[in-house]
Amino acid sequence: MFRLEPRAVPSVLWQVATPIIAVLATMIAGGILFALMGFDPVAAIRTIFWDPLFGPASGYSRPQLLVKAGPLILIACGLAVGFRAGIWNIGAEGQYIIGAICGAAVALAAYPTEAWWIFPAMVLAGAVGGWAWGMIPALLRNWFGASEILVSLMLVYVAKKIAAWMAFGPMKNPEGFGFPGSRNLQQYPSASNPELISGTGLHWGVIAALIAVLAIWVLMSRSLIGFHIRVAGEAPRAARFAGVMPGRLVALCLGLSGALAGMAGLFEVAGPAGQITDSFGTGYGFTAIIVAFLGRLHPIGILLAGLLLALTYIGGELAQMSLNLPAASVQVFQGMLLFFLLGFDLLTRFRIRWRPHA
Repeated sequence: MFRLEPRAVPSVLWQVATPIIAVLATMIAGGILFALMGFDPVAAIRTIFWDPLFGPASGYSRPQLLVKAGPLILIACGLAVGFRAGIWNIGAEGQYIIGAICGAAVALAAYPTEAWWIFPAMVLAGAVGGWAWGMIPALLRNWFGASEILVSLMLVYVAKKIAAWMAFGPMKNPEGFGFPGSRNLQQYPSASNPELISGTGLHWGVIAALIAVLAIWVLMSRSLIGFHIRVAGEAPRAARFAGVMPGRLVALCLGLSGALAGMAGLFEVAGPAGQITDSFGTGYGFTAIIVAFLGRLHPIGILLAGLLLALTYIGGELAQMSLNLPAASVQVFQGMLLFFLLGFDLLTRFRIRWRPHA
């Protein structure tokens, strides 16, 4: 019979190979799923992974890669810091929404003033809003021992209700003919997050994501705080003996991930989304969890994983339009990626042995 034996140290080979195998397994399982639904599996997989880069509509879809990948990378960088310390923030989606609301509030308060300081103030407000939302589970864990997983997850639903209230109430566009939703920030030059180079998809959110990748790499590999975070995640008892204060680490990790998620929300509402609506929140906060794990909680890996997940987003939309694939099936396809990643990740810490019966 097959048995799992723990490895003395995690396998570096499997750490590198696991994301690649997980992607291949997702393609195979996704193809089977699409075939069972009556679709051509080869055409579906090709549409998701190939057509956005080299297909007939690639002129439109290539720039969208950066548009989609920017928020995923920005949020995942923050999540990875906490995950490395064993602090599980599952509520980045809520921090993303609150950051967008806070940033949009600055713009709507200043409307119709045109000034250079409005957009930087929005970025700061978005980061502070996300940080404040992330600090709620941090404080509840430190003061009462509450699970940050449950608290941060429940706060997502609270944030969605607040967004709906804002869209129908305080932020509702007075010139919107009664429709819910705020003013469109794309039509407000001082508050918009436009494409910086035409036809590339590059906007300030993408630049912030690239800066975050570099900053998190420096933090985790070249600073004492990064060393404390790594030790806390790998050997919590040793971390206490080394002088690491768990409460401060929880506040740092949840606050940082909340701030980055809030900034991602601000860049989205000032750019591609344009306005606060009752349905604001596209699931980036949840998908970023897949990005963080697929990238092995390493900034460079997160950069590559963010581009891959963005590819599935765009490819999924193309498959819905050209093959009439249901949106839910594409979401299941993305969920398979995390499932297989976590499943194969077992091989980094265990090896499979065959033991005949005695």
